[in-house]
Amino acid sequence: MIASFANCFKIPELKQKILFTLAIITAYRIGCYLPTPGVNGAVLGEFFQRMSSTTGGSIFGIMNMFSGGALEKATIFALGIMPYISSSIIMQLLTAVIPSLERLAKEGQAGHHKINQYTRYGTLFLSVVQSFFIALWLEDRSGSVFQGLQVVNNPGWGFRLITVLTLSCGTLLLMWLGEQIQERGIGNGISLIITSGIISAAPSAVQMLLRLMSPNARGSGQLQPLTLLIMVGFLITVIISITLITQAQRKIPVQYARRIVGRRVYGGQNTYIPLKVDTAGVIAIIFAQSIILFPATLASFIPHPGFQSLVGIFSRGNFWYYTVYGLLIVFFCYFYTAIVFNPVDVAENMKKHGGFIPGVRPGTQTSDYLDFVITRVTLAGALFVCMIAIMPDAIMASFKVPYLVASFFGGTGVLIVVGVMLDTMKQIESHLMTRHYDGFMRTGHIRGRR
Repeated sequence: MIASFANCFKIPELKQKILFTLAIITAYRIGCYLPTPGVNGAVLGEFFQRMSSTTGGSIFGIMNMFSGGALEKATIFALGIMPYISSSIIMQLLTAVIPSLERLAKEGQAGHHKINQYTRYGTLFLSVVQSFFIALWLEDRSGSVFQGLQVVNNPGWGFRLITVLTLSCGTLLLMWLGEQIQERGIGNGISLIITSGIISAAPSAVQMLLRLMSPNARGSGQLQPLTLLIMVGFLITVIISITLITQAQRKIPVQYARRIVGRRVYGGQNTYIPLKVDTAGVIAIIFAQSIILFPATLASFIPHPGFQSLVGIFSRGNFWYYTVYGLLIVFFCYFYTAIVFNPVDVAENMKKHGGFIPGVRPGTQTSDYLDFVITRVTLAGALFVCMIAIMPDAIMASFKVPYLVASFFGGTGVLIVVGVMLDTMKQIESHLMTRHYDGFMRTGHIRGRR
Protein backbone atom coordinates (compact mmCIF):
# COMPACT_ATOMS: atom_id res chain seq x y z
CA MET A 1 0.00 0.00 0.00
CA ILE A 2 2.90 2.39 0.74
CA ALA A 3 4.21 1.77 -2.77
CA SER A 4 0.76 2.56 -4.17
CA PHE A 5 0.75 5.92 -2.38
CA ALA A 6 4.22 6.63 -3.79
CA ASN A 7 2.94 5.80 -7.29
CA CYS A 8 0.29 8.53 -6.92
CA PHE A 9 2.98 11.18 -7.33
CA LYS A 10 4.44 9.50 -10.42
CA ILE A 11 1.33 10.38 -12.44
CA PRO A 12 1.43 14.15 -13.21
CA GLU A 13 -2.34 14.55 -13.51
CA LEU A 14 -3.07 12.65 -10.28
CA LYS A 15 -0.26 14.48 -8.46
CA GLN A 16 -1.73 17.83 -9.50
CA LYS A 17 -5.21 16.79 -8.32
CA ILE A 18 -3.91 15.63 -4.92
CA LEU A 19 -1.84 18.79 -4.33
CA PHE A 20 -4.77 21.00 -5.38
CA THR A 21 -7.08 19.18 -2.96
CA LEU A 22 -4.59 19.54 -0.10
CA ALA A 23 -4.22 23.26 -0.88
CA ILE A 24 -8.00 23.80 -0.72
CA ILE A 25 -8.25 21.89 2.57
CA THR A 26 -5.38 23.99 3.98
CA ALA A 27 -7.20 27.19 2.98
CA TYR A 28 -10.32 25.88 4.69
CA ARG A 29 -8.45 25.15 7.91
CA ILE A 30 -6.90 28.62 7.89
CA GLY A 31 -10.37 30.14 7.54
CA CYS A 32 -11.49 28.20 10.62
CA TYR A 33 -9.30 30.54 12.71
CA LEU A 34 -10.48 33.90 11.26
CA PRO A 35 -12.83 35.33 13.93
CA THR A 36 -16.23 36.90 13.39
CA PRO A 37 -16.29 40.58 14.46
CA GLY A 38 -17.81 41.36 17.85
CA VAL A 39 -17.55 37.90 19.45
CA ASN A 40 -15.49 37.01 22.53
CA GLY A 41 -13.97 33.75 21.31
CA ALA A 42 -12.41 32.86 24.67
CA VAL A 43 -15.77 32.86 26.47
CA LEU A 44 -17.46 30.89 23.69
CA GLY A 45 -14.61 28.36 23.64
CA GLU A 46 -14.99 27.87 27.40
CA PHE A 47 -18.69 27.13 26.94
CA PHE A 48 -18.04 24.49 24.25
CA GLN A 49 -15.22 23.00 26.33
CA ARG A 50 -17.65 22.52 29.19
CA MET A 51 -20.21 21.02 26.83
CA SER A 52 -17.74 18.57 25.23
CA SER A 53 -16.54 17.43 28.65
CA THR A 54 -20.08 16.42 29.58
CA THR A 55 -22.68 15.26 27.05
CA GLY A 56 -22.13 17.49 24.04
CA GLY A 57 -25.83 17.01 23.45
CA SER A 58 -27.23 19.97 21.56
CA ILE A 59 -27.75 20.78 17.93
CA PHE A 60 -24.90 23.29 18.27
CA GLY A 61 -22.60 20.41 19.20
CA ILE A 62 -23.46 18.71 15.90
CA MET A 63 -22.90 21.93 13.97
CA ASN A 64 -19.56 22.42 15.73
CA MET A 65 -18.44 18.93 14.71
CA PHE A 66 -19.41 19.46 11.05
CA SER A 67 -17.74 22.87 11.00
CA GLY A 68 -14.45 21.44 12.25
CA GLY A 69 -14.58 23.36 15.53
CA ALA A 70 -15.20 26.70 13.77
CA LEU A 71 -18.48 27.30 15.63
CA GLU A 72 -16.86 27.20 19.06
CA LYS A 73 -14.38 29.84 17.87
CA ALA A 74 -17.15 31.84 16.08
CA THR A 75 -15.04 32.12 12.92
CA ILE A 76 -16.15 32.96 9.38
CA PHE A 77 -16.76 29.23 8.73
CA ALA A 78 -18.85 28.78 11.89
CA LEU A 79 -21.86 27.50 9.92
CA GLY A 80 -19.68 25.03 8.07
CA ILE A 81 -21.14 23.27 5.07
CA MET A 82 -24.32 22.10 6.85
CA PRO A 83 -26.65 24.57 5.01
CA TYR A 84 -25.47 23.15 1.68
CA ILE A 85 -25.98 19.57 2.88
CA SER A 86 -29.46 20.41 4.16
CA SER A 87 -30.35 22.17 0.90
CA SER A 88 -29.07 19.22 -1.16
CA ILE A 89 -31.12 16.72 0.85
CA ILE A 90 -34.23 18.92 0.65
CA MET A 91 -33.85 19.25 -3.13
CA GLN A 92 -33.37 15.49 -3.45
CA LEU A 93 -36.56 14.87 -1.49
CA LEU A 94 -38.51 17.50 -3.44
CA THR A 95 -37.33 16.00 -6.73
CA ALA A 96 -39.05 12.74 -5.78
CA VAL A 97 -42.39 14.35 -4.87
CA ILE A 98 -42.70 17.33 -7.27
CA PRO A 99 -43.33 16.24 -10.89
CA SER A 100 -41.75 19.35 -12.47
CA LEU A 101 -38.49 18.80 -10.59
CA GLU A 102 -38.59 15.08 -11.44
CA ARG A 103 -38.91 15.91 -15.15
CA LEU A 104 -36.07 18.42 -14.77
CA ALA A 105 -33.84 15.75 -13.19
CA LYS A 106 -34.42 13.47 -16.21
CA GLU A 107 -33.27 16.12 -18.71
CA GLY A 108 -29.63 15.15 -18.30
CA GLN A 109 -26.78 17.60 -17.78
CA ALA A 110 -28.93 20.73 -18.29
CA GLY A 111 -31.45 19.59 -15.70
CA HIS A 112 -28.68 18.72 -13.28
CA HIS A 113 -27.21 22.22 -13.58
CA LYS A 114 -30.62 23.77 -12.98
CA ILE A 115 -31.25 21.70 -9.84
CA ASN A 116 -27.74 22.51 -8.64
CA GLN A 117 -28.53 26.21 -9.05
CA TYR A 118 -31.71 25.80 -6.98
CA THR A 119 -29.57 24.04 -4.35
CA ARG A 120 -27.27 27.07 -4.19
CA TYR A 121 -30.23 29.40 -3.70
CA GLY A 122 -31.49 27.14 -0.91
CA THR A 123 -28.04 27.18 0.68
CA LEU A 124 -28.05 30.99 0.74
CA PHE A 125 -31.53 31.09 2.28
CA LEU A 126 -30.68 28.52 4.99
CA SER A 127 -27.38 30.28 5.72
CA VAL A 128 -29.11 33.61 6.31
CA VAL A 129 -31.75 32.06 8.58
CA GLN A 130 -29.29 29.94 10.59
CA SER A 131 -26.74 32.73 10.98
CA PHE A 132 -29.46 35.11 12.24
CA PHE A 133 -30.52 32.65 14.93
CA ILE A 134 -26.89 32.01 15.83
CA ALA A 135 -26.46 35.77 16.29
CA LEU A 136 -29.45 35.79 18.66
CA TRP A 137 -28.03 32.76 20.46
CA LEU A 138 -24.64 34.44 20.89
CA GLU A 139 -26.26 37.57 22.33
CA ASP A 140 -28.09 35.43 24.94
CA ARG A 141 -30.17 38.26 26.37
CA SER A 142 -31.86 35.93 28.89
CA GLY A 143 -28.51 34.76 30.28
CA SER A 144 -29.71 31.12 30.46
CA VAL A 145 -27.48 29.69 27.71
CA PHE A 146 -24.02 30.89 28.76
CA GLN A 147 -24.91 31.19 32.46
CA GLY A 148 -24.24 34.91 32.70
CA LEU A 149 -21.14 34.95 30.50
CA GLN A 150 -21.06 37.77 27.94
CA VAL A 151 -20.01 36.42 24.53
CA VAL A 152 -20.98 39.52 22.51
CA ASN A 153 -19.49 42.83 23.58
CA ASN A 154 -21.92 45.10 21.67
CA PRO A 155 -25.20 43.27 20.98
CA GLY A 156 -27.80 44.76 18.67
CA TRP A 157 -28.86 44.90 15.04
CA GLY A 158 -25.40 45.99 13.94
CA PHE A 159 -23.87 42.81 15.35
CA ARG A 160 -26.66 40.68 13.88
CA LEU A 161 -26.26 42.07 10.38
CA ILE A 162 -22.46 41.67 10.46
CA THR A 163 -22.83 38.08 11.76
CA VAL A 164 -25.40 37.16 9.09
CA LEU A 165 -23.21 38.64 6.34
CA THR A 166 -19.99 37.03 7.62
CA LEU A 167 -21.34 33.53 8.27
CA SER A 168 -23.43 33.40 5.07
CA CYS A 169 -20.46 34.45 2.93
CA GLY A 170 -18.30 31.88 4.74
CA THR A 171 -20.74 29.08 3.87
CA LEU A 172 -20.95 30.18 0.23
CA LEU A 173 -17.14 30.27 0.09
CA LEU A 174 -16.99 26.73 1.49
CA MET A 175 -19.52 25.59 -1.09
CA TRP A 176 -17.36 27.08 -3.84
CA LEU A 177 -14.21 25.43 -2.42
CA GLY A 178 -15.99 22.07 -2.39
CA GLU A 179 -17.04 22.50 -6.02
CA GLN A 180 -13.45 23.37 -6.97
CA ILE A 181 -12.24 20.11 -5.42
CA GLN A 182 -14.97 18.27 -7.31
CA GLU A 183 -13.90 19.77 -10.64
CA ARG A 184 -10.11 20.04 -10.32
CA GLY A 185 -9.19 17.86 -7.35
CA ILE A 186 -9.70 14.29 -6.19
CA GLY A 187 -12.62 12.95 -4.18
CA ASN A 188 -15.94 14.50 -3.18
CA GLY A 189 -15.18 18.11 -2.23
CA ILE A 190 -17.98 18.66 0.28
CA SER A 191 -17.33 15.33 2.01
CA LEU A 192 -13.59 15.98 2.21
CA ILE A 193 -14.19 19.36 3.85
CA ILE A 194 -16.43 17.74 6.47
CA THR A 195 -13.92 14.94 7.03
CA SER A 196 -11.00 17.33 7.49
CA GLY A 197 -13.05 19.24 10.06
CA ILE A 198 -13.85 16.06 12.00
CA ILE A 199 -10.23 14.86 11.92
CA SER A 200 -9.04 18.28 13.14
CA ALA A 201 -10.66 17.52 16.53
CA ALA A 202 -8.54 14.37 16.95
CA PRO A 203 -5.56 16.16 18.62
CA SER A 204 -7.89 17.67 21.25
CA ALA A 205 -9.43 14.25 21.88
CA VAL A 206 -5.98 12.65 22.25
CA GLN A 207 -4.88 15.42 24.61
CA MET A 208 -8.00 14.91 26.73
CA LEU A 209 -7.37 11.14 26.70
CA LEU A 210 -3.78 11.62 27.92
CA ARG A 211 -5.03 13.94 30.65
CA LEU A 212 -7.38 11.20 31.83
CA MET A 213 -4.45 8.76 31.99
CA SER A 214 -2.15 11.10 33.91
CA PRO A 215 -1.80 10.37 37.67
CA ASN A 216 -4.08 12.35 39.97
CA ALA A 217 -3.85 13.06 43.69
CA ARG A 218 -4.41 9.37 44.51
CA GLY A 219 -1.48 8.29 42.34
CA SER A 220 -3.47 6.72 39.48
CA GLY A 221 -5.22 8.14 36.46
CA GLN A 222 -8.94 8.08 35.81
CA LEU A 223 -8.33 5.88 32.75
CA GLN A 224 -6.24 2.72 33.21
CA PRO A 225 -3.86 1.40 30.48
CA LEU A 226 -5.89 -1.81 30.17
CA THR A 227 -9.04 0.23 29.60
CA LEU A 228 -7.26 2.26 26.93
CA LEU A 229 -6.12 -0.96 25.23
CA ILE A 230 -9.69 -2.25 25.21
CA MET A 231 -10.90 1.05 23.70
CA VAL A 232 -8.26 0.91 20.95
CA GLY A 233 -9.27 -2.65 20.07
CA PHE A 234 -12.88 -1.54 20.10
CA LEU A 235 -12.07 1.32 17.72
CA ILE A 236 -10.35 -1.04 15.27
CA THR A 237 -13.36 -3.36 15.37
CA VAL A 238 -15.72 -0.44 14.71
CA ILE A 239 -13.70 0.78 11.72
CA ILE A 240 -13.58 -2.73 10.21
CA SER A 241 -17.33 -3.19 10.77
CA ILE A 242 -18.18 0.16 9.18
CA THR A 243 -15.96 -0.66 6.20
CA LEU A 244 -17.66 -4.03 5.68
CA ILE A 245 -21.19 -2.65 5.99
CA THR A 246 -20.41 0.36 3.78
CA GLN A 247 -19.08 -1.95 1.04
CA ALA A 248 -21.73 -4.65 1.51
CA GLN A 249 -24.10 -5.31 -1.39
CA ARG A 250 -26.92 -7.70 -2.18
CA LYS A 251 -26.42 -8.65 -5.83
CA ILE A 252 -29.63 -9.44 -7.72
CA PRO A 253 -28.79 -11.47 -10.88
CA VAL A 254 -30.23 -10.10 -14.13
CA GLN A 255 -30.25 -11.71 -17.58
CA TYR A 256 -30.91 -9.91 -20.85
CA ALA A 257 -32.59 -11.73 -23.72
CA ARG A 258 -30.69 -11.86 -27.00
CA ARG A 259 -32.20 -9.65 -29.72
CA ILE A 260 -31.25 -9.50 -33.39
CA VAL A 261 -31.72 -6.06 -35.01
CA GLY A 262 -30.59 -6.14 -38.62
CA ARG A 263 -27.17 -7.75 -38.61
CA ARG A 264 -26.38 -6.88 -35.01
CA VAL A 265 -27.03 -8.96 -31.90
CA TYR A 266 -27.98 -7.13 -28.69
CA GLY A 267 -28.23 -8.48 -25.15
CA GLY A 268 -27.53 -12.01 -24.12
CA GLN A 269 -25.26 -11.07 -21.20
CA ASN A 270 -25.62 -11.66 -17.47
CA THR A 271 -25.25 -8.83 -14.95
CA TYR A 272 -26.60 -7.90 -11.51
CA ILE A 273 -28.30 -5.07 -9.62
CA PRO A 274 -26.24 -4.05 -6.54
CA LEU A 275 -28.51 -3.22 -3.59
CA LYS A 276 -26.59 -1.43 -0.86
CA VAL A 277 -27.04 -2.68 2.69
CA ASP A 278 -26.57 0.86 4.00
CA THR A 279 -28.10 3.10 1.33
CA ALA A 280 -28.90 6.05 3.60
CA GLY A 281 -25.55 6.07 5.39
CA VAL A 282 -24.94 9.04 7.64
CA ILE A 283 -27.96 11.01 6.35
CA ALA A 284 -30.33 9.03 8.59
CA ILE A 285 -28.21 9.85 11.67
CA ILE A 286 -28.06 13.56 10.76
CA PHE A 287 -31.83 13.80 10.39
CA ALA A 288 -32.49 11.83 13.58
CA GLN A 289 -29.98 13.84 15.62
CA SER A 290 -31.39 17.14 14.39
CA ILE A 291 -34.92 16.15 15.42
CA ILE A 292 -34.11 14.50 18.75
CA LEU A 293 -31.76 17.28 19.90
CA PHE A 294 -33.87 20.20 18.72
CA PRO A 295 -36.15 20.22 21.85
CA ALA A 296 -33.08 20.19 24.12
CA THR A 297 -31.63 23.14 22.22
CA LEU A 298 -34.97 24.96 22.32
CA ALA A 299 -35.14 24.41 26.08
CA SER A 300 -32.05 26.59 26.53
CA PHE A 301 -34.06 29.51 25.08
CA ILE A 302 -37.33 28.76 26.95
CA PRO A 303 -36.70 28.50 30.72
CA HIS A 304 -40.30 27.44 31.48
CA PRO A 305 -40.46 24.69 34.19
CA GLY A 306 -43.17 22.67 32.41
CA PHE A 307 -41.31 22.73 29.12
CA GLN A 308 -38.04 21.86 30.85
CA SER A 309 -39.57 18.79 32.52
CA LEU A 310 -41.09 17.65 29.22
CA VAL A 311 -37.76 18.00 27.44
CA GLY A 312 -36.03 16.14 30.28
CA ILE A 313 -37.88 12.96 29.30
CA PHE A 314 -36.05 12.98 25.94
CA SER A 315 -32.66 14.11 27.30
CA ARG A 316 -29.48 12.17 26.59
CA GLY A 317 -29.11 9.20 28.93
CA ASN A 318 -32.86 8.62 29.28
CA PHE A 319 -34.49 5.41 28.04
CA TRP A 320 -37.00 7.30 25.86
CA TYR A 321 -34.21 9.28 24.24
CA TYR A 322 -32.51 6.15 22.88
CA THR A 323 -35.84 4.53 21.94
CA VAL A 324 -37.05 7.52 19.91
CA TYR A 325 -33.56 8.09 18.51
CA GLY A 326 -33.31 4.50 17.24
CA LEU A 327 -36.81 4.57 15.73
CA LEU A 328 -36.04 7.85 13.94
CA ILE A 329 -32.85 6.37 12.46
CA VAL A 330 -34.71 3.29 11.19
CA PHE A 331 -37.46 5.49 9.75
CA PHE A 332 -35.06 7.78 7.90
CA CYS A 333 -33.05 4.81 6.60
CA TYR A 334 -36.20 3.43 4.97
CA PHE A 335 -37.40 6.87 3.91
CA TYR A 336 -34.17 7.83 2.16
CA THR A 337 -33.84 4.38 0.56
CA ALA A 338 -37.35 4.74 -0.86
CA ILE A 339 -36.37 8.11 -2.32
CA VAL A 340 -33.19 6.99 -4.09
CA PHE A 341 -34.30 3.48 -5.14
CA ASN A 342 -37.66 3.00 -6.87
CA PRO A 343 -38.36 -0.70 -7.61
CA VAL A 344 -41.14 0.17 -10.08
CA ASP A 345 -38.83 2.31 -12.24
CA VAL A 346 -36.07 -0.31 -12.13
CA ALA A 347 -38.51 -3.07 -13.16
CA GLU A 348 -39.89 -0.96 -16.04
CA ASN A 349 -36.39 -0.14 -17.34
CA MET A 350 -35.41 -3.81 -17.20
CA LYS A 351 -38.57 -4.78 -19.10
CA LYS A 352 -37.91 -2.18 -21.82
CA HIS A 353 -34.43 -3.51 -22.46
CA GLY A 354 -35.38 -7.19 -22.34
CA GLY A 355 -33.94 -7.86 -18.89
CA PHE A 356 -35.39 -10.20 -16.27
CA ILE A 357 -34.49 -11.78 -12.93
CA PRO A 358 -34.27 -15.59 -13.23
CA GLY A 359 -37.40 -17.17 -11.78
CA VAL A 360 -39.31 -13.86 -11.56
CA ARG A 361 -41.76 -12.56 -14.15
CA PRO A 362 -41.00 -9.12 -15.63
CA GLY A 363 -43.13 -6.17 -14.59
CA THR A 364 -45.12 -6.12 -11.35
CA GLN A 365 -43.62 -9.32 -9.91
CA THR A 366 -40.11 -7.98 -10.49
CA SER A 367 -40.88 -4.70 -8.68
CA ASP A 368 -42.49 -6.65 -5.80
CA TYR A 369 -39.44 -8.90 -5.56
CA LEU A 370 -37.03 -5.94 -5.55
CA ASP A 371 -39.14 -4.21 -2.89
CA PHE A 372 -39.13 -7.42 -0.82
CA VAL A 373 -35.34 -7.69 -0.97
CA ILE A 374 -34.53 -4.01 -0.39
CA THR A 375 -36.88 -3.89 2.62
CA ARG A 376 -35.06 -6.71 4.37
CA VAL A 377 -31.58 -5.59 3.36
CA THR A 378 -32.26 -2.06 4.61
CA LEU A 379 -33.36 -3.43 7.99
CA ALA A 380 -29.89 -4.90 8.58
CA GLY A 381 -28.23 -1.62 7.56
CA ALA A 382 -30.61 0.45 9.71
CA LEU A 383 -29.95 -1.65 12.81
CA PHE A 384 -26.20 -1.36 12.27
CA VAL A 385 -26.46 2.44 11.87
CA CYS A 386 -28.50 2.56 15.11
CA MET A 387 -25.75 0.69 16.93
CA ILE A 388 -23.05 3.01 15.56
CA ALA A 389 -25.07 6.11 16.47
CA ILE A 390 -25.68 5.08 20.08
CA MET A 391 -22.13 3.77 20.57
CA PRO A 392 -20.54 7.06 21.81
CA ASP A 393 -23.11 7.26 24.62
CA ALA A 394 -22.43 3.65 25.60
CA ILE A 395 -18.67 4.25 25.62
CA MET A 396 -19.08 7.45 27.62
CA ALA A 397 -21.17 5.62 30.23
CA SER A 398 -18.99 2.48 30.36
CA PHE A 399 -15.49 4.00 30.38
CA LYS A 400 -16.35 7.38 32.02
CA VAL A 401 -14.73 9.44 29.26
CA PRO A 402 -15.88 12.83 27.87
CA TYR A 403 -18.13 12.95 24.83
CA LEU A 404 -15.35 14.43 22.66
CA VAL A 405 -13.25 11.30 23.23
CA ALA A 406 -16.19 8.88 22.94
CA SER A 407 -17.29 10.40 19.62
CA PHE A 408 -14.16 9.02 17.93
CA PHE A 409 -15.14 5.46 18.84
CA GLY A 410 -18.45 5.52 16.97
CA GLY A 411 -21.21 7.82 15.86
CA THR A 412 -21.59 10.17 12.93
CA GLY A 413 -17.95 11.23 12.72
CA VAL A 414 -16.45 7.76 12.29
CA LEU A 415 -19.12 6.78 9.76
CA ILE A 416 -18.38 9.87 7.66
CA VAL A 417 -14.59 9.56 7.83
CA VAL A 418 -14.53 5.87 6.85
CA GLY A 419 -17.00 6.36 3.99
CA VAL A 420 -15.20 9.40 2.57
CA MET A 421 -11.81 7.72 2.79
CA LEU A 422 -13.16 4.72 0.89
CA ASP A 423 -14.58 6.99 -1.82
CA THR A 424 -11.33 8.94 -2.17
CA MET A 425 -9.16 5.81 -2.27
CA LYS A 426 -11.48 4.34 -4.92
CA GLN A 427 -10.96 7.37 -7.17
CA ILE A 428 -7.19 7.32 -6.65
CA GLU A 429 -7.10 3.59 -7.35
CA SER A 430 -9.01 4.08 -10.61
CA HIS A 431 -6.33 6.54 -11.75
CA LEU A 432 -3.59 4.06 -10.82
CA MET A 433 -5.27 1.13 -12.58
CA THR A 434 -5.86 3.21 -15.71
CA ARG A 435 -2.11 3.85 -16.00
CA HIS A 436 -1.25 0.19 -15.25
CA TYR A 437 -0.14 0.73 -11.64
CA ASP A 438 -1.12 -1.60 -8.80
CA GLY A 439 -4.05 -0.55 -6.64
CA PHE A 440 -4.23 -0.38 -2.85
CA MET A 441 -5.39 -4.01 -2.53
CA ARG A 442 -3.63 -7.15 -3.70
CA THR A 443 -6.93 -8.78 -4.70
CA GLY A 444 -10.12 -7.06 -5.78
CA HIS A 445 -10.84 -3.35 -5.88
CA ILE A 446 -12.18 -0.76 -3.48
CA ARG A 447 -15.85 0.03 -3.89
CA GLY A 448 -17.25 3.46 -3.06
CA ARG A 449 -20.43 4.16 -1.16
CA ARG A 450 -22.44 4.69 -4.35
